Amino acid sequence: MFRTFVWMQTPATMVSAVHRCYFTTGQGRRTGHYNVQRARPGEKPPYQRCNSQDSLDELALDDYWKEVEIIQHTGDAEQQEEVQLKVADEGEQEEAWLTEAGLATLFDESAADGEDSMVLLSTLTRTQAAAVERRVETLKQTLRKRNKPYSVPDVRDIFKPSPALDTKQDSESTSTEGSEHRKTEATSSGEHSGVGNGAEPGGGGAETETDINLEVSFSEQALSYRDGSKVTQPINEADDKLPDFKVVRDKTGMTKVGDLSAADMKKVRRLVLIEMTALFDTAGLDLKTHKPLKIRVKESGLFGVPLSTVLEQDQRRVPGTRVPLIMQRLISHIEEEGLHTEGLLRVPGASTRVKTVCHELELKFYDGLFLWETLKQHDAASLLKLFIRELPHPLLTVEYFSAFISVLKFPTKKQQLQALNLLVLLLPESSRDTLKALLEFLQRVIDHKEQNKMTLNNVAVVMAPNIFMFKGFRSKITEQQEFAMATGMANIVRLFIRYQNLLWTIPKFVMNQVRKQNTENQRKMNRDRAVKKLLKKMAYDREKNIEKVEKSSEAEGGIIRVQAPQFTKVSMAVQLTEELQASDILTRFLSQDSSVSVKREDLCLFEIGGNIKERCLDEETYMKALLELNPAAEWVIKSVQR
Repeated sequence: MFRTFVWMQTPATMVSAVHRCYFTTGQGRRTGHYNVQRARPGEKPPYQRCNSQDSLDELALDDYWKEVEIIQHTGDAEQQEEVQLKVADEGEQEEAWLTEAGLATLFDESAADGEDSMVLLSTLTRTQAAAVERRVETLKQTLRKRNKPYSVPDVRDIFKPSPALDTKQDSESTSTEGSEHRKTEATSSGEHSGVGNGAEPGGGGAETETDINLEVSFSEQALSYRDGSKVTQPINEADDKLPDFKVVRDKTGMTKVGDLSAADMKKVRRLVLIEMTALFDTAGLDLKTHKPLKIRVKESGLFGVPLSTVLEQDQRRVPGTRVPLIMQRLISHIEEEGLHTEGLLRVPGASTRVKTVCHELELKFYDGLFLWETLKQHDAASLLKLFIRELPHPLLTVEYFSAFISVLKFPTKKQQLQALNLLVLLLPESSRDTLKALLEFLQRVIDHKEQNKMTLNNVAVVMAPNIFMFKGFRSKITEQQEFAMATGMANIVRLFIRYQNLLWTIPKFVMNQVRKQNTENQRKMNRDRAVKKLLKKMAYDREKNIEKVEKSSEAEGGIIRVQAPQFTKVSMAVQLTEELQASDILTRFLSQDSSVSVKREDLCLFEIGGNIKERCLDEETYMKALLELNPAAEWVIKSVQR
């Protein structure tokens, strides 16, 4: 097993060309061989293109190696210190994990959020609880070996009753609420589905690998694979013909990143970390995270500057900026020149010219003095790749970089997508938003593949080294390992682009757990307030009872009241029906208030209160089903920044 470190050649060494070519026999079987050639110093590696190019495994990755060579030839826009990685000492990783999961009280009684920790633990599934137990037990054993005093509780005391429950019971507990409202619809990657091949071949009576169930914990679903249930193994899909996955869609609506309040997203992140760890544990995959040692980085500028620093600069000029302005402007310029240009992203700009333009942008971009009309399209594409590649810390983060690389070790493409989904949700907001903008742009390039000749595979192969190769991940590996890593990285980028709409979805089982935590926290809060402010509360309740009676009579009559405090029409009564959706309410509101100047796509109906802090509703949410899930919620129409 080789280390999952991304390798970058030193300038003195040329990249080796490793190609795998297949030949079809008369019986339709494929045989293959490696054609490994190492270039002599100072020579370009020999590039050969195989005739068969219908999947990444069959690609002669010459475009990949050419891109690597271009990167090396171009060099760095700025000399910067390499990222040095630190693997946590024994016990440190478990402490860091428990802290990040909001469970620090399990080893440190002085840690805050003790009550929240207990509430969080009460919502976990069997596999999630097992992941926590494993880390607690490892930490306990480590401290015992060091003869250090510790207050780590016995794992049997953490979960009462014991989580040794039937898998079916736990699975049901994550999806009890709203499960009767499910419906299945094809979502794959939104409009960009490509040509689907349905279920993965060889299914027969096996589980359909193209069904994505968001209501049951992914790690609970993975038990069926681990326990030997029959599964359909994927084959190498042809270019742009990956499966069209279908999501089991719930009537209470899909929840995307950005739809929730910061408080609920904090809960989501903790739950997702536990779930992601449980998924890796269940599949028998080792999950090691790395910590970057502190390095000196540029404190201002555009290229080679930390993403957070670039965004701080941008937000001072344009409040609310979520994607770096330089990246947005480069993408806009490329699109203005036309996405039909053959070889877009693959054909490099002139290296000397790119360096010159890079320097000019550093000096003139924020002052608005850069002459964009002089920038050639291929140079702009090279600058976009340079921006991503030169981030001091990778877009996918040092902490979870090896986890992203390990995704392809999962046995089925469905599990790979589930793991990617969880990892995307774990990314910092700045990385997640920037990655999303990049992937959306790459999909638009692919949409013009008939003219620009840049298919899904072509784009993935060219972009992989720019996303995955960064300073600090250098390791000497064999040609075969080098080839395997190149193919793997390109495959991950391919999955990112193809299924990007799915990857930014918060699974329903996580949302159910958040709702349960909020409900329990509200109960505790109400009990505390009742003791401290009993008399005041009694007077308040008498007043509220009148409102509750009015609200109750409306609800019993199948009516909800929608508030719109930002607009002229501040309130609207809506009669519920089985088929009424959030989009219908927005349409009705706009038809009744002609003074609204906000665009339709910038309006959202929010679910506020009850068992959720705040949630922007998917327009296909069925309102009656959601009211049953959260009867105490209020409904408010607000403008949002997309």
